[in-house]
Amino acid sequence: MFVLYETPAGYAIFKLLDEKKLSQVDNLYLEFQTPEKATKIVKLKHFEKFKDTTEALSAATATVEGKLCKPLKKTLKKLVSDDVQDKLLVADAKLGNAIKDKFSLQCVYNTNVQELMRCIRTQSESLLAGLPKKEMTAMALGLAHSLSRYKLKFSPDKIDTMIVQAQCLLDDLDKELNNYIMRAREWYGWHFPELGKILTDNIAFVKTIKLVGTRDNMGATDLSDILPEDVEQKVKEAAEISMGTEISNEDIENIQALCDEILAINDYRTHLYDYLKTRMMAMAPNLTVLVGDTIGARLIAHAGSLINLAKHPASTVQILGAEKALFRALKTKKDTPKYGLIFHAQLIGQASLRNKGKMSRSLAAKASLATRLDAFGEDVQFELGAEHKVKLEARLRLLEEGNMKRLSGTGKAKAKLEKYHVKSEVLTYNAEADSTLSTEKVKKRKVSEGETSQPKKKKKKHSESQE
Repeated sequence: MFVLYETPAGYAIFKLLDEKKLSQVDNLYLEFQTPEKATKIVKLKHFEKFKDTTEALSAATATVEGKLCKPLKKTLKKLVSDDVQDKLLVADAKLGNAIKDKFSLQCVYNTNVQELMRCIRTQSESLLAGLPKKEMTAMALGLAHSLSRYKLKFSPDKIDTMIVQAQCLLDDLDKELNNYIMRAREWYGWHFPELGKILTDNIAFVKTIKLVGTRDNMGATDLSDILPEDVEQKVKEAAEISMGTEISNEDIENIQALCDEILAINDYRTHLYDYLKTRMMAMAPNLTVLVGDTIGARLIAHAGSLINLAKHPASTVQILGAEKALFRALKTKKDTPKYGLIFHAQLIGQASLRNKGKMSRSLAAKASLATRLDAFGEDVQFELGAEHKVKLEARLRLLEEGNMKRLSGTGKAKAKLEKYHVKSEVLTYNAEADSTLSTEKVKKRKVSEGETSQPKKKKKKHSESQE
């Protein structure tokens, strides 16, 4: 019986000298307390050393995937060429199946083999006497670094990092654009203050300044590509009667240079937004359909990664981004916030003020499910997100209409409408009341006519009530 042992320096084949020891797993570690005892249990038969770190990395990657690499094939060919018809103990079931299919060797993998591998690892330095300790340590360190870089290269968290960085850069660009545009409006407002009131669109305002320059050129400049016809007419009329001060050519050149920077940043922001939208649809399609690409990217950025966001419960997703308000409310014993970053989602924006809390709770629950599918699912599409969005829109319509229908197991049931029927009462004249006979004679007369006695009925009812 042979043992296949993997090391950072290569593959080792050990011969199990005493097979009975494999069944005594509970006390097996006692046999490996010293190198002398370990050599009595296993003996090195062959060692296939790696040429370099690249070969060691490919071997480690193949072992994780359950495949055979070249060094392992060479080792097993030598074992098979010796006409060894024995069992091979392996540390991985997938690797054992691959060896069995390739070389027709009977491979064994169980808990006893795992314990034997752990015992061999404790005395690996003495059992592999041909390798110096420094060389083994250097090979282990180099393989660990290479494997870490390989895992990082193909890790899905790296895509999360791209989304996080793109969203943070997008927020920074928005802040810079707002500052630059505010500065341009204030700067050019000294020369043409009426233009800022007429043009509310910032990009159209900047393009107009870039094309026209001073207000004296406004009448001779064609602005049809930038502004509508009626707005263009208002701008030209305002330029003729403007109350602004005169500025020099050097001043207008600096203002136009600022406009160039604003337009360049705006173009890059548009390109970055398209990149972020594509990344979000590829990485988290269901979350993007539910809350939008910008809100989804901000949730991922706030949580750190898509995996971390998927681990959060729906109640945390609902108030993600409102941590300061939450702890302030807990400290002052006031009402906790109902929403955080998710407040800017389209479904919550469409809801009225009284229904925003209910919609944020429902949307957070569905977003949590969508995030978990995006993070841990395979071949993920956006069908789940689209289905949940349709349900949330239907719920929003019912809430806005004020329907009291039972929703999601909560709320009041719809009131039953019953018709009110009027019961008409017909009063008849009692002729017996006009009789001059005594009451006893009237009673005897009724009994003789076969009628039941009314006092007996009352007595019967009275007796029943006592029972």
